[in-house]
Amino acid sequence: MHYGTDFKHKLRSESRRPPRRDYTRLVTRSLALVAGIAIFTAVVGISPDSSASVANAHHTEPGDQTSWVTEPLPLPGVHQGQQIIASANETLQVTKPETNIASNIPVTRPASDVEDIESLPWIVSKIKKGDSPSKIFSRHNIHSDLLKVIALAEANEALKKIRPGQIIKLNIDQHGLSDLLYEPSKTERLIVHREDDKFTAELIEREIETRQVHTSGVITDSLFASASRAGMSDSLIMKLAEIFAYDIDFALDIREGDQFRLVYEERYLDGEKFGEGEILAAEFTNRNNTFKAVRYTDPDDNTGYYNPEGRNMRKAFLRSPVDFRRISSRFGKRHHPTLHKMKMHKGVDYAASRGTPIKSTSNGKIVFRGRKGGYGNVVIVRHGNKYSTLYAHMRNFRKGHKVGSRVKQGEVIGYVGTTGRSTGPHLHYEFRVHGVHKNPLTVKLPKAEPLPKKYMDDFKLKAQPLLARLEQIDRLAALDTQQ
Repeated sequence: MHYGTDFKHKLRSESRRPPRRDYTRLVTRSLALVAGIAIFTAVVGISPDSSASVANAHHTEPGDQTSWVTEPLPLPGVHQGQQIIASANETLQVTKPETNIASNIPVTRPASDVEDIESLPWIVSKIKKGDSPSKIFSRHNIHSDLLKVIALAEANEALKKIRPGQIIKLNIDQHGLSDLLYEPSKTERLIVHREDDKFTAELIEREIETRQVHTSGVITDSLFASASRAGMSDSLIMKLAEIFAYDIDFALDIREGDQFRLVYEERYLDGEKFGEGEILAAEFTNRNNTFKAVRYTDPDDNTGYYNPEGRNMRKAFLRSPVDFRRISSRFGKRHHPTLHKMKMHKGVDYAASRGTPIKSTSNGKIVFRGRKGGYGNVVIVRHGNKYSTLYAHMRNFRKGHKVGSRVKQGEVIGYVGTTGRSTGPHLHYEFRVHGVHKNPLTVKLPKAEPLPKKYMDDFKLKAQPLLARLEQIDRLAALDTQQ
């Protein structure tokens, strides 16, 4: 068959470009592919460097406990919970957390807009030994926010309390720290929030419920053992002993058959017992002598324990200057253990472990502090013009004191040792009245000052129901037993 020149030329021209039908199909497929990639990227949130971005933005040290709380992704034009319609009538379920597409970091709402603050995507950081706010912020790459946070008084005070084992929660977005949550104690919660590059802090005190309860007991062995059987904690037992320490020597005077009663506070947090509060009223019978005390706060906000007549239970002098195991030598004539002859012992020796703190028995001024012959290391305290006390055989003195220093009742002035003429660690304690030695165990101590008359009516009004409840404790206990 013969083909003309025009036909051949036409054939060559047509063979150089694809048919119009094929070109249209190619363009359609390309646009569909680009659109598909765009939709896939917007919905799923994938970027080539996504994992690297998250790793860099939220780097944590080994041992950090990190957790994320995620929320459904809201897309433009789609309400939360609404399904997204894909091609071919398929339903695409979105489960990825809400993220900032540019940085791939979770997007958060202000804490004030969130009813449950726990729903934020917190990074949970456990405080390690040696940690400080600076180290914690650096570990999470937000150190630039630290100065802004600690400039807030509430945050600064709370973050000073961090201890190993506690938790700090951090909510971090592409701008740095967004929120911080820290609980210094079971009753305190610090919330720091950033809005428009400005931080605010709030320290929230959780409400504690206080309930009045009572207990009573009889001494059958030791105070601690008997009081523990009555349901009292160690700290509550110590509070009871401190109230009556001016009238009863709990190391020497306790006898089987002694009795105690008290009304005190228990504290509850969210319906669960949180701890114990103060003793409101107490009674202790020792060797058939009964002592009563009521806690009272006067209108000037001064708090103390007073007997039913309004006299302060806190006397001018403590009976004992040291927590001791036993009295190794009493006041009076004795055979001296190192001189081996009869000699007047002008004080009381309290045997105690080496290093046991020695306390001044009353307010006063140090008039001697140093070495004094057979006494070894000695401190002498003068209490006004009438009384003075001496503390001997100290291992060493408390730092910061000197002759002329003022000391308060119960303040540590030195530590038990065995300096001077001594056969073992103990405290030699002397009590002098106008320079004359008196037996520290039996000397009549100055009476406590009573409440000012202007407070007596208020005191009696508040003390009467507590004293009445003390009287009812045994009857109430009997009723509980019957039920």
